[in-house]
Amino acid sequence: MESKSRAEELDEAKQTPVPLERFGDVAHQEKLTRRLLMKLDLRILPTLALLFLCSFFDRTNVGNAKIIGLEDDINISDHEYDIGLTVFYLFYICSEVPSNLVLKKASPKIWLPFLTVAWGIITMCLGFVRNYGGFVAVRAVLGIAEGGLLPGMVLYLSAFYRRGDLALRIGLFYTAASLSGAFGGLLARGLAAIAPRGLAEGWRWIFIIEGLLTVVCGVLSYVLLPNSLESSSFLTAEEREFGRERLLMDSPRTPDGFLVAEQEAFKWSEVRRGCLEPQVWLSASAYFAILSGLYSFGLFLPTIIENLGFAGNANDVQLWSVIPYAVASVLTVVVAIVSDRLRLRGIIMLVTLPIAIIGYAAIANIDSPLVQYGMTFLMATGMYASVPCILVWMANNSAGHYKRATTSALQLAIANCGGFVATFNYPTKDGPLFHRGHTIILGLLVFAWFMILFNVLYCSKVNRDKKKGKYDQYAGYNDDRNPEFIMVL
Repeated sequence: MESKSRAEELDEAKQTPVPLERFGDVAHQEKLTRRLLMKLDLRILPTLALLFLCSFFDRTNVGNAKIIGLEDDINISDHEYDIGLTVFYLFYICSEVPSNLVLKKASPKIWLPFLTVAWGIITMCLGFVRNYGGFVAVRAVLGIAEGGLLPGMVLYLSAFYRRGDLALRIGLFYTAASLSGAFGGLLARGLAAIAPRGLAEGWRWIFIIEGLLTVVCGVLSYVLLPNSLESSSFLTAEEREFGRERLLMDSPRTPDGFLVAEQEAFKWSEVRRGCLEPQVWLSASAYFAILSGLYSFGLFLPTIIENLGFAGNANDVQLWSVIPYAVASVLTVVVAIVSDRLRLRGIIMLVTLPIAIIGYAAIANIDSPLVQYGMTFLMATGMYASVPCILVWMANNSAGHYKRATTSALQLAIANCGGFVATFNYPTKDGPLFHRGHTIILGLLVFAWFMILFNVLYCSKVNRDKKKGKYDQYAGYNDDRNPEFIMVL
């Protein structure tokens, strides 16, 4: 008998039903699931959280450096400082989609650590800038290096976890973002105390030491991150096979009831389909508004606290900035757990976003420093708790690797334009109340709430149309058009 070619074997494997029953009874499968997820969680999530923590350190530490002398020492104005931030976001945005499209070819195990080491070195270079030109140039290159991390991590996680597992996992590593505000304030306070050593001001040590720590974390992540389920040496053979077949349970079915793996071949048509997906533009518009608030909050919280007047000096400001982030980090994880349990994304955000809206409405119209500081807790909680849901939403509702790569990255590219708003939203002249800046973010968050509502309604309509047979022509397709693929609300 003629032997089958490798291509024929792979095609046959992709069409094989997924008999989870061969892994034992339901109790054994549940035990195997818990063991698999625990091993993945302990190996992957702390590593990604560490990288994301470094990312936020190196993105927002310029706000800590600003209040302890950066502008005066390199002789730049508030406007020139804002331009430096804007250039960072411009290059950051432009690098997201290309980075996600090359992630699979370059290998996640190599690409994500490479990006981390690169921006760590660039961050160290910020500690040596002497003028406006150097500041802008280094911020531009930093944006290129950092842009691919978050969309790459979301895409990477979707190769290990089912759709219903993702919000909690993204919530756990995204908690590192809120914790970075807390740790960043503490670390900045300690590093500023070094000044001056070796003729370097305290703010320079913030960049140098945090950049060096990022390089170390990047190298460590290369050692710890697996490339795929199949190459995860810390899993047993049974766990690897079970994990792969669990992922196939999220895949669409053929008319014969077979589960099929996603097509891996790159097609520009998949990129185009991702760019034209209505969900991308609705969720990205909402995420743009949320990130406008988040980036404003991260970059200017120290300045806002300083202008409230109850912190005695710059070091006390750094400490006061820790607490809102710490509270937000706990509630972000709680919301992510609820989101996964209920298998809801947008509907959860319709509840969490009003928390931030209330915070901004109050801080924009109340003069009491203590009340204003209290409102920063609501602002941080409402925004941070919404992010895991919106980050995972597009990954949940996109099937086909390259469409998911496109939608995840494009959503973030559009959303990160919020950095432009954040950069110019809190000029020093508007202090100490920053009424205009708070009101702008308030309006954007209300806009985000309506975009989320429209996206929930759109996804609900797609599900109804699939039940009515309007998508039957796509039966057997290995993507989200398949009638068996249900959109997550």
